[in-house]
Amino acid sequence: MSNCAIVGVNWGDEGKGRMVDLLTEDYDIVVRFQGGGNAGHTVINQYGKMALHLLPSGIFRLDVINILGNGVALDPENLWTEMQDVMDKKVKITPENLKISDRASILLPWHRDLDELEEKRLADKKYGSTKQGIAPFYSDKYQKKTVLAGELFYPDELKTHLLEIMEWKNMMLTGVYGAEPYTEEILDKWFHDYCEKIKPFICDTGLFLKNAQESGEKILFEAQLGSLRDLDYGIYPYTTSSNTTAAYAPIGSGLPSAKIDDIIGVVKAYSTCVGEGPFVCEMFGEEAEKLRKAGAEYGAKTGRPRRVGPIDIVATRYGAEVQDATEIALTKLDVLSYMDEIPVCTDYVVDGEKIQRFPFPTALSKAKPVIKYMKGWKQDISKVRCWEDLPAEAQNYVEYIEKSIGCPITYISVGPERDSIIIRKKGK
Repeated sequence: MSNCAIVGVNWGDEGKGRMVDLLTEDYDIVVRFQGGGNAGHTVINQYGKMALHLLPSGIFRLDVINILGNGVALDPENLWTEMQDVMDKKVKITPENLKISDRASILLPWHRDLDELEEKRLADKKYGSTKQGIAPFYSDKYQKKTVLAGELFYPDELKTHLLEIMEWKNMMLTGVYGAEPYTEEILDKWFHDYCEKIKPFICDTGLFLKNAQESGEKILFEAQLGSLRDLDYGIYPYTTSSNTTAAYAPIGSGLPSAKIDDIIGVVKAYSTCVGEGPFVCEMFGEEAEKLRKAGAEYGAKTGRPRRVGPIDIVATRYGAEVQDATEIALTKLDVLSYMDEIPVCTDYVVDGEKIQRFPFPTALSKAKPVIKYMKGWKQDISKVRCWEDLPAEAQNYVEYIEKSIGCPITYISVGPERDSIIIRKKGK
């Protein structure tokens, strides 16, 4: 099996973590290549149920090496807390199976402060941030005002660099927002409490990946969020601040020479969205609440109720195109089993014109969904493991999505557990 990327096709929360956890048995290395602790990958396996935010979802496979690449927003405080939570479940985490890129920039505590302060300033125009500091972090990274993880090995130079950044950052905290400034003592304590804890895991992961590639080891690239949250191709400005696409995986992983042969786009059998921004297919009222409860749709990081709706063919087709997906994993099909009729958003109407192409972000506020209904199967499918054993109505639903988005659906999850999966050959 060749290199593979597992990416989200919609707004995030599609079920990427359960797919990484499932497929890592076939890979040697799993790399998180972008994003930070602002979203969660929920995994259920022999260790129980866990929501991972920074750790790669391959951490539960004892013989898999997990890497946080240079494209990740490295939050030592949240990472160390998460590592302890996972280790409490008797999962082994050592520098042998978790490696952190020395070129990853460190998300500092003032990034979270600035994120929350800016959301408060925006008030009813807020972006729906999880307040984990992601936007301020990436802004600073591109302004070249962050600290690299590898600088922890050069304490004298690190102190000088950090104090220079602190002086600049305090000007913004106090002058723009009227907040309290940071001090050298505050930062010293934070670095001691958290950065020193993760220091043993930091290394030249670029060299490690280069050697692994030359040795023929198989690499799985794990993305956070989905196509419609991508900074360049998503519903800007209601996006994340990194690139969520498979095309960014070689850069963000630290292996720019990587060739990705398989791109598995993960799509939920219905639509969900956490946070602000246009969501054309959104359901409301009792219908929405039934679907939300059936799917337990609450954010893994925030606990916020997710906005829900029918599967959006327009958005999903576009998302698969942006990812250049070679195949699709359709998750949570079992959740729809309670419906007599299953709604599908087939098209949009914008200014009286029916369209099938996902529109420019500004036009989304005008878009109205076109809904068709398909017959439901009204039976429990959570124990089904073969395509042929699915009810005809469920097969019809899967085949309709497959044909509409133009990409084969090869995995169908019918439950959150690792083995609650139907593996379907392409085109069948």
